[in-house]
Amino acid sequence: MTEISTAAAQRRWPAWTVPFVGAAAAVAVWLVGAALGVELEARTGASTQSVSVVAMLVAALVSGLVGWGVRTVIGRLAKGGGEVAWLVLCGVVLLGSLVGAASGTTPGAVTVLMVAHVVVGLVVALGLRHGSGTASRTS
Repeated sequence: MTEISTAAAQRRWPAWTVPFVGAAAAVAVWLVGAALGVELEARTGASTQSVSVVAMLVAALVSGLVGWGVRTVIGRLAKGGGEVAWLVLCGVVLLGSLVGAASGTTPGAVTVLMVAHVVVGLVVALGLRHGSGTASRTS
């Protein structure tokens, strides 16, 4: 059984799939929030803006694509592929993004936005941790 789980953990997906998986995960979080009746709205300065499923999808996809590009650069510049540098950078970016997620107008909106940020952040950070050519597949 150890051989099977080790083999499964070593399989890779193309890195280009990671932004799409992150976007799909963000949409899933949005759909769960909508099913629970959460009005996703965020404060932007003095106004309030609705967070649509399209906005969630696009933001997650762009974040994943930018992350893939940054991971490629880190992988080429850092010794040993830069896995530690990548994970530290992802942690810092995720913490910064949670400040924006806290701008939800209700506790439910804040929760859904924070969950979406964490889920997308984890997908991108862990999906691209082994370098730019392949993404880790843990299942």
